Amino acid sequence: MKKQIILDQFEKKLAIANFSNQTIKNYRSALLKFLDFITVKKVSEVSDDLIEEYLYHCKTKYKYSFSSMKQVIASIRFLYAEVLDKPAPKVLFVKMKRPKTLPVVLSKQEITRLIKSTQNVKHKTILLLIYSAGLRLGELLNLKIADIDSKALKIHIVQGKGKKDRYVPLSEKALELLRQYFKAYKPVEFIIEGAKGGRYSDKSVQSVMQQALKRAGIRKKATVHTLRHSFATHLLDEGTDIRYIQELLGHVRLETTQIYTHVSSYSINQIKSPADALDI
Repeated sequence: MKKQIILDQFEKKLAIANFSNQTIKNYRSALLKFLDFITVKKVSEVSDDLIEEYLYHCKTKYKYSFSSMKQVIASIRFLYAEVLDKPAPKVLFVKMKRPKTLPVVLSKQEITRLIKSTQNVKHKTILLLIYSAGLRLGELLNLKIADIDSKALKIHIVQGKGKKDRYVPLSEKALELLRQYFKAYKPVEFIIEGAKGGRYSDKSVQSVMQQALKRAGIRKKATVHTLRHSFATHLLDEGTDIRYIQELLGHVRLETTQIYTHVSSYSINQIKSPADALDI
């Protein structure tokens, strides 16, 4: 089976299975790299050893993270199960050890500096919307004008991660900034649109964030997603019940939300160091 035919069938099967456009794009990219690696072989004849060699290649040459490796394995397993109609090789059922890392979080003071350092009203709106509602990047970019309920002060997230709808709060400060932005830019369909209309790009938002970090003098390894981490952590700091935070973030499992208890100042500050009792 030719590479293009495999890719076309792969995309079709993913679409029928109701995967999101972003997931289809990510899986297709992962599969394409795999097919390029095994270029001299027929896919149906690829050995377990070659697949294992590819996984090792991804980890050592591409320096893939845990989540990227999961995506590579999932895409190849989907290929075997849905396109080739064959059982996935055993090597694709490897148990990877999840790294225990904590999210990078900006303080409220750093968030303030970040937003104040941004003079462009569109860029400021982007940063404040993500932080104030704990949005994922894709959720911000998919927001449409009809999703904003200014009277009820809430935002409708349509088909977020996991194909789930949810409501998140609309900050009054974000609403005020949105009104300034609307007057200046007059978006037609999406809340944040490109210069020629249509959906704004991921890379543009990432660039806005990195430029703001530089202007604000923040040296933490922060990304756009850091704003979402900061939203959750600050809510926890203020005593918001973690189950409400779980709902606002759209997490399926409470365990996912509980990561923020490890970086919350609220929980850390309840403990007094024994050094404070020393007479020194």
